[in-house]
Amino acid sequence: MYLIIVGCGRLGRSLALSLADGGHDVVVIDADCARFAALGSGFNGMTVAGVPFDEDVLCEAGISSADAVAAVTDDDNVNVMVSQIAKKLYSVGRVLTRISDPDKVDTFAQMGFEVICPTAVAAAAARQLLNGGEQL
Repeated sequence: MYLIIVGCGRLGRSLALSLADGGHDVVVIDADCARFAALGSGFNGMTVAGVPFDEDVLCEAGISSADAVAAVTDDDNVNVMVSQIAKKLYSVGRVLTRISDPDKVDTFAQMGFEVICPTAVAAAAARQLLNGGEQL
């Protein structure tokens, strides 16, 4: 699969490395090119520096050929803009949108995005651990 990961923070880096190690073609986009160093010398994907929702940057990353896009920056607004461009303008089949604000998750899921909310996932895991492994 040809995948574009938008955001090279902890989540984006981890996702990019695991997908590339799994044999996928991975491109990572980030506005801060210094973040690419964290991918390490063994990363066999491509990196593109630039504003993630800029169409020229997305085209350089190969969005017209992408099977999937994961917008996982720490900025919900950037993630939504990238996801809308990927889905509406380029008809990318699978678009994952990281949303940090749990109150916004349903809205973006209704827009057709596959949404992951690290805040909600961490809260659920913490609640389960604090309750001795029992679901509330």
